[in-house]
Amino acid sequence: MSVALVGATVVGASLLTVSPASALSWKCKDSSRTIDDAGYSGPWADNWDFTVKNCVARSGDYVYAKATVSWDAPPWYSGSDLSETFDSAHFRLYLKRADANADTVLKKKDFDIKSKLAAMDGNGNGSWTSSTIKKKVGSKSAYADGALRLNWDEDGRDVRHYGFKGTRSV
Repeated sequence: MSVALVGATVVGASLLTVSPASALSWKCKDSSRTIDDAGYSGPWADNWDFTVKNCVARSGDYVYAKATVSWDAPPWYSGSDLSETFDSAHFRLYLKRADANADTVLKKKDFDIKSKLAAMDGNGNGSWTSSTIKKKVGSKSAYADGALRLNWDEDGRDVRHYGFKGTRSV
């Protein structure tokens, strides 16, 4: 009987534990831009509308960042693996500190999103949310920022960097 009581107490205590990331108060900033498929010059529509929602939160000495990327592409991209559209497609999530001259990158992580972009619906729409990154910053402030890093197929150039607005500092 006492073993069952101890087991129930341990299980009950673990159910009350809340992970720090789930209890965070997130501050987010949305920004949008239309990006032309630089590798296509045919008669069909080829502009992609992207919206990026960069989010930042603080818990004690740690700052967290995550992002959601949403897109509206012309429907004719739907159903393909996008290998003839992108040589590579990444989203770079940053944790930064605002400085007088150039902002300091505290942490960054690249996410391969080519397969996520290809998973759009039949209308060319889709969305993806990154995992969370964190950095110990003490009492210093930081903000989240993000950029698409797209290497368009057949455009004669390497990766193009498309920045989106960062959040305010926490």
